[in-house]
Amino acid sequence: MGVTSDDPGALIRRRVRYYYLLGVLVAGMFAGELTMHFTEGTWSSWAVALAAAAAVVLGVGSGLRGADLGLSPAALGRGARWSTVIAVAVVLGIAAGLAIPPIRELFHNDAYRELPAALRSALLVIPLRTVLPEEVLFRGVLLGALLRRHSVRTAVIAQALLFGLWHIVSSTGLSASNEGLGDAVGRGTIGTVLGVLGAVAFTTIAGLILGWLRVHTGSLLPCITLHWVANGAGAVASALAWQLS
Repeated sequence: MGVTSDDPGALIRRRVRYYYLLGVLVAGMFAGELTMHFTEGTWSSWAVALAAAAAVVLGVGSGLRGADLGLSPAALGRGARWSTVIAVAVVLGIAAGLAIPPIRELFHNDAYRELPAALRSALLVIPLRTVLPEEVLFRGVLLGALLRRHSVRTAVIAQALLFGLWHIVSSTGLSASNEGLGDAVGRGTIGTVLGVLGAVAFTTIAGLILGWLRVHTGSLLPCITLHWVANGAGAVASALAWQLS
């Protein structure tokens, strides 16, 4: 006799498999991030992108579909409209920040002193190594999996908290490489700690906004646009800020 959908044993097994999927997914994500930051070599710079590709395979193999990942064709039009508004708003906001000298100093980042390097990063490195992998991981597979078993609020908050923690490693040198931030919080141990805490808080809030966008629009496209334009235009703004200084 087959197992019915109301069989407690079947429900427990499905729940165990679900949390096993989440555990493997989260562990793989953070392993990719640590590999990228603590190893050298061309292959390791693509570790997060490889983790994202593996996560998609794992998610689809576990039953996630295009709508779960924010990739439904039905939501493409709505996502494109939101993306256009977001891109214009972010670029205007960054331009306004550059026009105000005290805020302009916060754009000073040693990694983007030269405009050609900033443009290359904005158009290639940031979208391919950061934006697409992170959005696929957090607002695609992870959020899609969480929404299968939890409320929208719980799912959005959970992925946002993980997104904040995800940035601990990458923000350890933030106060040292960002002149404006370093002047504000210092460049010693305290400055490093404050820089990390600030980055985690900021990216957690960003994760909440991106998660809300993903749920509200049903599309991953606005999340990709906001993340890409904010990071890419920020890199170019950094180079322009150095030139204006």
